[in-house]
Amino acid sequence: METLTLALGDRSYPIHVGRDLFARAELLLPTLRQNRAAIVSNVTVAPLYLQRLRDSLEKAGVEVAEIVLPDGEEFKDWRTLNTIFDVLIERRCERSTTLIALGGGVVGDIGGFAAACFLRGMPFIQIPTTLLAQVDSSVGGKTAINHPLGKNMIGAFHQPKLVLADTDTLDSLPERELRAGLAEVIKYGLIRDLPFLEWIELNLDRLLAREPTALVEAVYRSCRNKAEVVAADEREAGERALLNLGHTFGHAIETGVGYGEWLHGEAIAAGTLMAAELSFRLGWIDRQSVARIERLFQRAGLPVHGPMLSVERYLELMQSDKKVQDGKLRLVLLQQVGRAVLSDAASLADIRQVIEQRSGHA
Repeated sequence: METLTLALGDRSYPIHVGRDLFARAELLLPTLRQNRAAIVSNVTVAPLYLQRLRDSLEKAGVEVAEIVLPDGEEFKDWRTLNTIFDVLIERRCERSTTLIALGGGVVGDIGGFAAACFLRGMPFIQIPTTLLAQVDSSVGGKTAINHPLGKNMIGAFHQPKLVLADTDTLDSLPERELRAGLAEVIKYGLIRDLPFLEWIELNLDRLLAREPTALVEAVYRSCRNKAEVVAADEREAGERALLNLGHTFGHAIETGVGYGEWLHGEAIAAGTLMAAELSFRLGWIDRQSVARIERLFQRAGLPVHGPMLSVERYLELMQSDKKVQDGKLRLVLLQQVGRAVLSDAASLADIRQVIEQRSGHA
């Protein structure tokens, strides 16, 4: 097991990465404020892991409530959120009861938002079971649900007490979801960690083959990158926005085609190529760099072109992005491979052309 700390003063918390971790109650117990917990999972993950986690906690004297949600991005909404609140109230959970999110990014996001809201804030633990959740959404305290007009538009910052990334859970992950998770792994190399990007290029086949040591290394280095960024900018006032490379385009794709049609990582891959193309048009990276990024996503089995939504639809959805300031669209772009910047330098004409080029319109 590898452990790192997300340093936020008295709200700092450990991130454990390794194998055969999620049912180790001794890692969870020090963070519990009382011997009660509510586990939020979904119909896909619960049959695989919920009973082992529950048994481990109950053996340690923890009373457990279970909340099993439907599976899918389309269920990250108010109705499903109220399902969580219903059980928390029915079971008389208290402000000091810990909510444990056991699942992928949707479970972590909606479970964390429920914890942020219930009784104005209850502690929660992230036990992510997908690659994307382990390397990104479980770390940093962003919680949210979707709105029909925009992804993650309703949410709160609410840091977990612990993140437990058990890479053994990736053995049961569908191939498509494993590949989608790699989009966020690659992102860290592109925005701030060139040696990590080079490591990914060398070890991508091992990651796709789910070699345990390679997966632990990728998850640990991704979490280390995110922890460093969040520690410096918890509320996304500056540097943390760089974690959203490809996300302005990607969220527009997810919303435009309908939640769940494209996986988050698939949309981010296509969006990252749009951002790279814009960076080239600004003269910041060369054509060889764009080709290098495209090859890596293609090797990972990820899309490098977006769906054929109209350019106007892309732009309409992108205007709902949380990085828009004073009506001005700001994008995360690459000053060079391994270094990102938040910028409004791209002209609307260039943005339009890139969307046309990278979404099948050209």
